Amino acid sequence: MSIQIAAAHLATYNMIFQHPISRNLEWRDVKSMLRALSDSVDEHADNVKFTRNAQTLVVHPPRRKDFSDVGELMNIRRFLERSATPAQQPAEEGSHLLVVIDHRLARVYKTELHGSIPQRIVPFDRNGTGRHLHYVENDSNGQRKPEQRSFYEAVARTLGNAENIIIFGSGTGASSAMDQLLAQLQEHHQGIARRVVRTVVVDEQHLSEDQLLAKARSLYPEPGSQPQTHGT
Repeated sequence: MSIQIAAAHLATYNMIFQHPISRNLEWRDVKSMLRALSDSVDEHADNVKFTRNAQTLVVHPPRRKDFSDVGELMNIRRFLERSATPAQQPAEEGSHLLVVIDHRLARVYKTELHGSIPQRIVPFDRNGTGRHLHYVENDSNGQRKPEQRSFYEAVARTLGNAENIIIFGSGTGASSAMDQLLAQLQEHHQGIARRVVRTVVVDEQHLSEDQLLAKARSLYPEPGSQPQTHGT
């Protein structure tokens, strides 16, 4: 899900993720930003509960106007990261799934269904610019900063019960969202990673959804055969 952050709240949002932690935050600004991004309920003792995408945060307001409690700031940071993507429904057990992924969007299809409507997972755009592919020029190597882990975790949650998984992507190595997703699965979700039967580089912009699904169906292994984790 892409969220546009109003200019009035963008500075506050960025200060929450600042390293080292900012000492210039005020509670009224933090509360206003959180209310703009989530649903809120005032509770007893002046506590405020915020809810977004099935994630909940309860903030204990400071007695002074400044907001400098490191523990509270870390809780807010985790809430914003975890709630950036809507909770995804896991696939039905036994499903054959196709993941079509780049750095802007992941689409997850049930390949048994013709005309399958995909679940769409979009990386959270922290800067509120509407762009999802960010390049960060590093003094040492100029490598692009990877998407937040929450993007790949959201994809992983949709794949939990799948029997076979095929991943389509473009590019290779560090520039490939497909390779980054596979690495994330292998590190944190080995059971799901073992069910990835093929990863395939495709030119998805020149293939319709029906063509993508047909290609995926042609690649699923025959019962009893060994999965192939790379291909073209």
